[in-house]
Amino acid sequence: MEISAQHVWLMISAAMVLLMTPGLGLFYGGMTRAKAALNMIMMSFISAGIVGVVWVLWGYSMTTGDGVLGIFGNPFANFGLQNLMSSPDLIKAGYSATFAIITVALISGAIADRAKFGAWALFVPLWITVVYCPLAYMIWGGGLMSAGGAVTAVFGQVIDFAGGAVVEISSGTAALVLALIVGQRHGFAKDPNHRPHNIPFIMLGAAILWFGWFGFNGGAATTAEQAGLIWVNTLVTPAAAMLSWLVTEKIRHGHPTSLGAASGVVAGLVAITPSCANISPVAAIGLGFVAGAACAVFVDLKYRFGLDDSLDVVGVHLGAGLIGTLALGFIALPVDGQGGGLLYGGGVQQLIAQTAAVVITLLLSGAGTFVIGRAINKTIGFRVSHEAETAGVDLAEHAESAYAFGEIGAGFNPLHPASHSPAASDAGTVEANSRSVARTKEDSFA
Repeated sequence: MEISAQHVWLMISAAMVLLMTPGLGLFYGGMTRAKAALNMIMMSFISAGIVGVVWVLWGYSMTTGDGVLGIFGNPFANFGLQNLMSSPDLIKAGYSATFAIITVALISGAIADRAKFGAWALFVPLWITVVYCPLAYMIWGGGLMSAGGAVTAVFGQVIDFAGGAVVEISSGTAALVLALIVGQRHGFAKDPNHRPHNIPFIMLGAAILWFGWFGFNGGAATTAEQAGLIWVNTLVTPAAAMLSWLVTEKIRHGHPTSLGAASGVVAGLVAITPSCANISPVAAIGLGFVAGAACAVFVDLKYRFGLDDSLDVVGVHLGAGLIGTLALGFIALPVDGQGGGLLYGGGVQQLIAQTAAVVITLLLSGAGTFVIGRAINKTIGFRVSHEAETAGVDLAEHAESAYAFGEIGAGFNPLHPASHSPAASDAGTVEANSRSVARTKEDSFA
């Protein structure tokens, strides 16, 4: 079979989505303290490594084919993808792997600064197997919420084109549960050093995510008309969400911030994910305005409720995921004059279907994450010691530091001619002072 333009586009889209995971690492890494940046980036990278292997062995097989009670596919039916080696479906398998990778990586932001790397590495394959694969099968693979599924027969066909429930709500719910299990960071809501240390990293990460999201949403497009709608909606919803987030920040806190702009973009991308192929561009703008303003408020609620969702995964991904998924009950376009959301005269059926998908996703992800998280926490423990958290998880978990603060400034260099000037007799004092300054700088970036 000759390779087609559709095959090429799917492979390009897969590469774009895969790039989102290191982009997420930069986004999250910039939001942490300097002494936890590498650990945050590594949590994204290890997710790619583990899920890549799991997906080939049994993950993809669990999301397709004949299922077990409509909940998950047979993990041995395509074990190792041996049966797909002579099929173009192998491209689809690779594309779907990138979705699984980014989904579990999203969760890591809720436990930044305090999680054991080994515990996270154990959580990743378990969560993908127990939570993600069943959800992907139920909605996309022929299961309970797919066309002809038992849930669909009762509540109607859910719309989740690129993963509002499968990716966003599931990861946001898992982030909420895991943050509660792991507990608050020391000094949460009190320590002024619990703030982003590298805003340019955050902006770069958000830009990479936005770029990759065109492949995330558009990879499965089947016609030029559908691809065009997805592309425009993926452009305009995050744009509108960024604007509304900044306006909300200005009203509530007095200043529009760079972090707010980046967070608004991500909130808009999350909101358009389930509906990118099913709403008009004008509705997409409205969705972005609502999601950006709402999520700007949601992220502040963690302080009111004492939830240490370190990098706002719950506020942005769960919040915008719920908004985007449920909004389809109001603004979904009719198909061939049939159905559609309430605003198009389609009745409440679509809203009922979307609500059913949301409830099932919340229950499955919440329960699955609770069991996995508690088991890990009770056995090997999920968080580092108080001392390791204070010193920084980069050093404690990886024996590395993102920044060589001690090398900032000019110390004594015996090979430099200036070091042999009369002032060189004070070199020891100068070097000691420079180290003192460096330590001060390091503390200020803590």
